[in-house]
Amino acid sequence: MLAKMMRSTALALVLLLVAACGGGGGSSSSGSEGGAAEQTSGPIEIWYSNNAQEIEWAQAQVDAWNDEHPDQQVTAQEIPAGDTSEEVITAAITAGNAPCLIYNTSPAAVPAFQRQGGLVALDEFDGAVDLVRERSGDVVDQYTSSDGKLYQLPWKANPVMIIYNKELFEQAGLDPDDPPLATYDEFHETARQLVENTDVRAAIYPAPTSQFFQSWFDFYPLFAAETGGTQLVEDGQAQFTGDAGIAVAEFWRSLYEDGLAPREEAQGDSFAEGVTAMNTAGPWAVSVYTDIDWGVVPPPTSEGTPPDEIWTFSDVKSVGLYTACENQATAWEFLEFTMSEEADRALLETTGQMPVRTDLTDTFSDFFEENPQYEVFADQTSRIVEVPVVPNSIEVWQTFRDAWTGAVIFGDNEIEPALQGAADEIDPLVGEGG
Repeated sequence: MLAKMMRSTALALVLLLVAACGGGGGSSSSGSEGGAAEQTSGPIEIWYSNNAQEIEWAQAQVDAWNDEHPDQQVTAQEIPAGDTSEEVITAAITAGNAPCLIYNTSPAAVPAFQRQGGLVALDEFDGAVDLVRERSGDVVDQYTSSDGKLYQLPWKANPVMIIYNKELFEQAGLDPDDPPLATYDEFHETARQLVENTDVRAAIYPAPTSQFFQSWFDFYPLFAAETGGTQLVEDGQAQFTGDAGIAVAEFWRSLYEDGLAPREEAQGDSFAEGVTAMNTAGPWAVSVYTDIDWGVVPPPTSEGTPPDEIWTFSDVKSVGLYTACENQATAWEFLEFTMSEEADRALLETTGQMPVRTDLTDTFSDFFEENPQYEVFADQTSRIVEVPVVPNSIEVWQTFRDAWTGAVIFGDNEIEPALQGAADEIDPLVGEGG
């Protein structure tokens, strides 16, 4: 459920502390100052998420590798317990005992980990970046750091879309198979009819809390849709002060002002419990909401962009290769092994999450024919926007969220000056990377 996808406020505190240490972003790449670490082979350790499906996938990959590589055995475990995985990774980098690979690296955390000197640039391995690009296409550019190097491999995506309860739409007199949700005006009117004609408390219920990452599930999907794939920051400057950013902010503010989106934090899963008729979600919803007849549409736009042209937030998890790793050659070879077509098929079938591949729907067409509820998410992965990999990434998002909370959720400030004020703070933060 969406609540499980969120992280706690501790992530913001930890990574802000990390970002406050050291110089500009992009200063460290590999295990030794001024050059690449020696790439040796041998046993390695990896960490993966504590999600049951991902554990199953990872263990199968490890077993398959170990059967064929007796001298390069992989030891695997769940990420150790902590408030957040990012907090645990930060501590491991500091202690110098991070594993070779972590299959749960947040792109937003990469600049901070990089600044710590904790990540190896994949550019250090012959042909590695070309192989990553062959798998994922030009989307790789969104994961490149400010020094031009690639410190993460975009692994799996959960593109954020709008899911809706068909039964509640029917109760409200709305077409459950062709819901009027394409434009802001249609969405607002639909939201009003849902609240007036059903027992739901909310038409849609994004988290109204102030953690930096919450903007990834309300503002960012709609901003990506409205702009055709623009990131929050591009070319060192904030992009959200123009007409598109203001339109998205005004749309959400209208929902809050009219009582169609609550200003209080939900207790539990509001969609599963029938508190709200709509919510934002990724393909993980297929296995979670099995008791609800629900549909899915892309984020709305001001003019109703055709669905096959709409972009959204990626909610990607990357794989990082960490500098504490002694046998980096094996680490890269194992990472490459787990990004093969066979491994990606296993990931899709085991977890329902989308491998970041350019040919996803064609390569696994049989899977989507048998599991059509996933196909709309798979198609959406060809149009996804990542958080910008920029210096002070977490502080950038927190600055934006603070402005959003005051101006949009609570309506205490005017939208245009609030967004401009955030941009004026964000541009210097990004510029600290040199």
